Amino acid sequence: QVQLVESGGGLVQAGGSLRLSCAASGRTFSSSAMGWFRQAPGKEREFVAAITWSGGSTYYADSVKGRFTISRDNAKNTVYLQMNSLKPEDTAVYYCACRLLFVGWSGIGRLSSYDYWGQGTQVTVSS
Repeated sequence: QVQLVESGGGLVQAGGSLRLSCAASGRTFSSSAMGWFRQAPGKEREFVAAITWSGGSTYYADSVKGRFTISRDNAKNTVYLQMNSLKPEDTAVYYCACRLLFVGWSGIGRLSSYDYWGQGTQVTVSS
C-alpha cells in the first residue's frame, strides 16, 4: 500500500519561502510521477506541479512557474516543493499525489490521473 506523508507547511509572510516535503513508501516508484495539488477554501483542488521519478522531468501550472520548484530525492523516496515569492493567493492545503504509471504528460493536471493522495499540509501566506 502506497503511503504519502506531507510536511513543511506553515504560516509565512508574503514574499517569503517554504519547502514542502512528501515522503513516499510502500513500493518502488521508478515508473511513477508525483504531483502537488492545492485547495483553497471554497475552491476546487488544482494542479501545481509534477515530476517523474525517473529522469526528473517537470511540469508546472502557469500560476507558479518561476516561483515554485519541484524536485525529488530518489534515495529518500521524497519529493519536494520549494515555494518562493509566496503570495496570499497561494494560501491553501497542499496535497502530494502519486501517479503509479507515468505514460506521458497528457492529463497530468487532472485529479483522476493520480492513484494515491496524502493528507495534505496547510500553507498560509499573510499579506
